[in-house]
Amino acid sequence: MAKSYLDTIYDSNDPQARRKTYDAWAASYDAEVAENGYVTPARCADALVKAGLPLDAPILDMGCGTGLAGLALRAAGFTHVDGTDVSAGMLGQARARNVYRHLTQGDPEQPPQIPPGTAAIVAAGVIGAGAAPASLLRQCIDGLTPGALMVFSFNDHTMADPAYPAALQAVQDDGCAELIDAAHGPHLTTMGINAWVYTLRRL
Repeated sequence: MAKSYLDTIYDSNDPQARRKTYDAWAASYDAEVAENGYVTPARCADALVKAGLPLDAPILDMGCGTGLAGLALRAAGFTHVDGTDVSAGMLGQARARNVYRHLTQGDPEQPPQIPPGTAAIVAAGVIGAGAAPASLLRQCIDGLTPGALMVFSFNDHTMADPAYPAALQAVQDDGCAELIDAAHGPHLTTMGINAWVYTLRRL
């Protein structure tokens, strides 16, 4: 049996190679993650609700992929959601959902472009092994104004790499952000992979 994209994505460390993989994966991504019980987007949306973010607050879905987090945010009642991703193929799928106000393509070699006035960033399954480097966490926090929120997940593969927990600790230790919630739970349920969902507030 051929390996699925989920089997291979964690093996890649090259940003441009990963972008090509996600482009190729775009058409079948939703079906594959649904088959494997992907629940992290809904968990991230629930975390924003728990944090008390107003439903009309501007949200940036970082690494929006095909738009699963956008759907989850809309289902939770949020009305102002923008998205960004480095994969044109993934953005094409997200655009067809009609849940985002604006969609932009990022460059994996450059810091993310965060619109002024963003009240929260959601990065569901984005910062971690097989996806974005640990440095993206700091870049996102630096792009937010005081009081804004960041909700993101670290799955089991990510937690096994000390660079990612260290990045989370670093933004707290240097006074950039405070951790206001952390919840451990399912990520890809049928694969037995779990994830932490964290909520940070920019200081």
